[in-house]
Amino acid sequence: MTSRTDATPASPTPPSPVRELTTRAVIIGGLITLVFTAANVYLGLKVGLTFATSIPAAVISMAILRKVRNHTIAENNIVQTIASAAGTLSAIIFVLPGLIMIGWWTGFPYWTTMLICLIGGILGVMYSIPLRRALVTGSDLPFPEGVAAAEVLKVGDPANNEGGDHANSEAAKSNRDGFLALVVGGIGSAVMALLAALKVSAAQLSTTFKLGAGGTMVGSSLSLALIGVGHLVGITVGIAMIVGLLISFGVLLPVFTSGDLPSTGDISEVVSGTFSDDVRFVGAGTMAVAAVWTLAKILGPVIRGIRESLASSRARSAGQEVDITERDIPVKTVV
Repeated sequence: MTSRTDATPASPTPPSPVRELTTRAVIIGGLITLVFTAANVYLGLKVGLTFATSIPAAVISMAILRKVRNHTIAENNIVQTIASAAGTLSAIIFVLPGLIMIGWWTGFPYWTTMLICLIGGILGVMYSIPLRRALVTGSDLPFPEGVAAAEVLKVGDPANNEGGDHANSEAAKSNRDGFLALVVGGIGSAVMALLAALKVSAAQLSTTFKLGAGGTMVGSSLSLALIGVGHLVGITVGIAMIVGLLISFGVLLPVFTSGDLPSTGDISEVVSGTFSDDVRFVGAGTMAVAAVWTLAKILGPVIRGIRESLASSRARSAGQEVDITERDIPVKTVV
């Protein structure tokens, strides 16, 4: 009689959890958010344009977290995700002043303002969960910011680089160069602003002149911060702004001021007043039409993204293994 021992296969070792939502990531992200929000509010009120903060935040995060042990690309992603709030929530500066302009508010009540920002921020995060697939992972845009930030994170993360020590050293050098560029740019901008405040250097150049039967004006700010904003928004947005500038100052302003200019004397008051009262409203209408058009254009992808998010939640509830990049906060929690 022979005995047989059945060999029980060893259960596979579960993969170690990825370090993602850590205390240090939240602290670093919060500090970057404070600085970038202040910069965004200042520039937004100055030039009417806020800049995206995900990419510079990713560079700063990688430069800092490389100095600590067990950092991961997911942890860097949490930092840049937190810091991205600086670019989105600062857009409240376009809403709250509007309440003053239409006479609904006579000031900025602290608690009301804080609660509006708090509720808006929470709604933004909740909306981003089902919209992620539509606006980032499934987007047909040529270079959306989310994809760009992901590429920056992958370049700077040693775990995603092949080539051993050489690849790691190149990634470290890329992080150092990016961080150094941010520091040097910040110092240079601060020095230029100080010189302008001390009247050592001009802060801006502008002039008005006649063009045809009307008048127009040209001007330029000498702020290095605006050069940084131009770099961040990219060539496509830059071209769009140049086209808008040419239409506003080369076409609309001369047409609107035609016949209203004094025959002699200074025309700057008429030109600047017409720009503020008429030309700017044409730009505001253009933005409104663009917003409605964009919403109509992405409505289909948004619905599809919500369906995929629901399918992922049902799969997880049924006990299926879902990739970490497909795990969303359950829709019931979001609602």
